[in-house]
Amino acid sequence: MSQRTCLSVILAAGEGTRMKSAVPKVLHPIAGLPMVAHVVRAAEAAGAGDQALVIGHGADEMRKATQKFAPKAENFVQDKRLGTAHAVLAARAAISKGYDDILVMFGDTPLIDPEVLTAARLKLAEGAAVVVVGFRTSNPSGYGRLIEKGGKLVAIREENDCTDEEKKITFCNGGLMAIAGKHALTLLDQVGNNNAKGEYYLTDIVEIAGGQGLDVVATEASFENALGINNRAELAAAEGIWQTRRRREAMLSGVTLIAPETVFFSHDTEIGADTIVEPNVWFGPGVKIATGAKIHAFSHIEGATIASNCDVGPFARLRPGADLRQKAKVGNFCEVKQATVEEGAKVNHLTYIGDARVGAGANIGAGTITCNYDGYSKFFTDIGEGAFIGSNSSLVAPVTIGKGGYIASGSVITESVPDDALAFGRARQKTLPGKGKELRERFASAAAAKKAAG
Repeated sequence: MSQRTCLSVILAAGEGTRMKSAVPKVLHPIAGLPMVAHVVRAAEAAGAGDQALVIGHGADEMRKATQKFAPKAENFVQDKRLGTAHAVLAARAAISKGYDDILVMFGDTPLIDPEVLTAARLKLAEGAAVVVVGFRTSNPSGYGRLIEKGGKLVAIREENDCTDEEKKITFCNGGLMAIAGKHALTLLDQVGNNNAKGEYYLTDIVEIAGGQGLDVVATEASFENALGINNRAELAAAEGIWQTRRRREAMLSGVTLIAPETVFFSHDTEIGADTIVEPNVWFGPGVKIATGAKIHAFSHIEGATIASNCDVGPFARLRPGADLRQKAKVGNFCEVKQATVEEGAKVNHLTYIGDARVGAGANIGAGTITCNYDGYSKFFTDIGEGAFIGSNSSLVAPVTIGKGGYIASGSVITESVPDDALAFGRARQKTLPGKGKELRERFASAAAAKKAAG
């Protein structure tokens, strides 16, 4: 297969009105990645190194988005929506370059498996001119039926046109099609629009090719591979299927998910063996976790790197740029952003660490805040190896706490602290005997007067 050239033509021009969104339908995400990007990735994994995206609604937004996940793809605009064959022909310039295989895919089918595409391409390599991907279902109502004779596909029949006998067929059209490049334009150009809607249907090339003595066959895939997304409910269902697949993959690779159905991965989550993930954890894009980490319940992690044997949560938030080194701990109700927590350092509870370095073995007490933002700019806090930051301390950046430095609890630190120094940054306590009782009496009298005045 590696010797055969392949172009994937991905149809992504629809408005998706049932999504009720200003965002083009195919840009709605599954696992944090636009659904059309999942289709592009599947095509690439099946050897379709070149892609032609047929766009229409929200064309400018589509072009901008595709630069991120398909920077080399060619974009073709389908100005008028006159059917699927018409949409494919919008990419005529790409198809005419002489590829061995043409894959026709849909931008709203994000669960397509690369192996399904590879199987279709293998049929082309064996001599088929057209390969249609189908699925079997016990309830075929509403789907086009694949009509086969003698192992060949002779027609795709829409349900309204089926005979009573044909309606019993459970092998249905999944939409995806592979076409031999040498026949593609000839077949597509022969598709007519002599039908009730006056549209050019891609499915017509099955009978056109068969009428010319070309081999047309069907290959079978699961229903999930053909699942198209048309509304938010179907988007959520597809997300659920994707997550179920990913959770199983993670567990089979050695990750413990205590309550798998409550853990949500992103499309690029990397997680090492012997990691334990407790219930209700959400992984956003850009998370990398090494082996042996423990992620406690209700943690929210995005754009973070977590080294081996780290301990995170419960109720921790790691934001982009969080970098936890080996055996580091970020505990309950802590937030870390754009900061390195070095080996063995502990940020145990109720703490914000942003734009900072926490040195190896340092201990950060409860309620510590790195004050990194003055309303205009961000500033850096450097906490040295083995430093101890007492509870309820505010470190006003830019500031450095030296190696072994000790910050007394309740301090506001505005100047750098040398190695092994002790720093106090709080007002001296003053105690006034009997003053508490006096204040209570004064406040109670004022409240009574106010109530009496109405």
